[in-house]
Amino acid sequence: MSKSPQDVLRQIKDEGIELIDLKFTDLHGKWQHLTVCTDLLEEESFTEGLAFDGSSIRGWKGIQASDMAMVPDPNSAWVDPFYRHKTLSMICSIQEPRTGQPYERCPRALAQRALNHLASTGLADMAFFGPEPEFFLFDDVRYNSAEGGSFYSVDTIEANWNTGRIEEGGNLAYKIQEKEGYFPVAPNDTAQDIRSEMLLLMSQLGIPTEKHHHEVAGAGQHELGMKFAELIEAADNVMTYKYVVRNVAKKYGKTATFMPKPVFNDNGSGMHVHQSLWKGGQPLFFGEGTYANLSQTARWYIGGILKHAPAFLAFTNPTTNSYKRLVPGFEAPVNLVYSEGNRSAAVRIPLTGPSPKAKRLEFRSGDALANPYLAFSAMLMAGLDGIKNQIDPGDGEDRDLFELAAEELSKIATVPASLNGALEALNADRAFLTAGDVFSDDFIDNWIDLKYEEVQQLRQRPHPHEFTMYYDA
Repeated sequence: MSKSPQDVLRQIKDEGIELIDLKFTDLHGKWQHLTVCTDLLEEESFTEGLAFDGSSIRGWKGIQASDMAMVPDPNSAWVDPFYRHKTLSMICSIQEPRTGQPYERCPRALAQRALNHLASTGLADMAFFGPEPEFFLFDDVRYNSAEGGSFYSVDTIEANWNTGRIEEGGNLAYKIQEKEGYFPVAPNDTAQDIRSEMLLLMSQLGIPTEKHHHEVAGAGQHELGMKFAELIEAADNVMTYKYVVRNVAKKYGKTATFMPKPVFNDNGSGMHVHQSLWKGGQPLFFGEGTYANLSQTARWYIGGILKHAPAFLAFTNPTTNSYKRLVPGFEAPVNLVYSEGNRSAAVRIPLTGPSPKAKRLEFRSGDALANPYLAFSAMLMAGLDGIKNQIDPGDGEDRDLFELAAEELSKIATVPASLNGALEALNADRAFLTAGDVFSDDFIDNWIDLKYEEVQQLRQRPHPHEFTMYYDA
């Protein structure tokens, strides 16, 4: 049920709300926030926004043009469960205060442009996304990177490397071995109550939830399941998911990370994204009697996804750490093919039964460090380009790709091996993103510059393992 500005103003009065917390997503996919007194929020605030200085937000405006405005979405209002004082939280889009136009580099505004473009094509009128972010819970995390040395250390009571550790009250064992985290019960699974609290709290905040469970990596990997939603709402839900996970973890004396590969030699964390298009209330991806019951529209959409994946991975896998997960093995979805059941394929077609409404595809290569507004929009634009240009994805691939001979495997395209490779692909293949002025060249150039700085930071630093390999070579 949608809320109007009047509904929110009434809620503030009726529920005794003390403060308003305005949250917005920066380019890198992190929430920023400003807390204001309730009397600053008026009906006009939902169209004109509330002013702030945007010059200190990474990758946004310079100090010479720093004025910006946060425009709250009344449908996103919920009472923040982590604040002592009763505070109503709302998610905002950013606009230019002088013109009233959406800010070109605001991720949420860009997602709206993607939906406007979808409507203008006439190909579909609704785009549903079902993200599945995974994360790790640790008991202790320490790291440092300096001129004379660097290190990192992560630890959890569940990890198999702690079988010999002296623990308070005695080491009770019950550790989880590598790749055996799917689905042990307690006492091996130590986070049941934590995940339950996370899931129930997300539901209280309006996110439609489904399930939770321990994930494959033995060293504290987990997933909470939420239902699909329209593109912007799905991205909002991912941001709220991360907020809840981190804050509930802290409440229990733990720390949560969405880094794709924080633990060596075990499964990394991804964010599989289910997606489908609808028009006039009817699903467009179902086609009876075909491979995986896919319609021609769905096949073309997949064709666009597979063709443009090397480029849009710069948005769906936007960190140097992302590509430490995207290596063969560990169920890594590195192969640019589609399949009914092959989990090493970039695109999987889930088994959904006879219902046309449930037919969808799942892009498996992305991870939860993605800015969801940018990632979902980029995938949508790739799929739409596939439909527009009738890109044939070829046949579905049901062979075990890990068992193929090297000669056969060499014929299958794979995702880029590094963030730099994805940035080069994005620079060379961007026309599908700039269609309908959804992504601008300025936006893409700015993104490449920001992310190339991260590439350079890693390139310039010795890695601790290099000392193992080379110090006395």
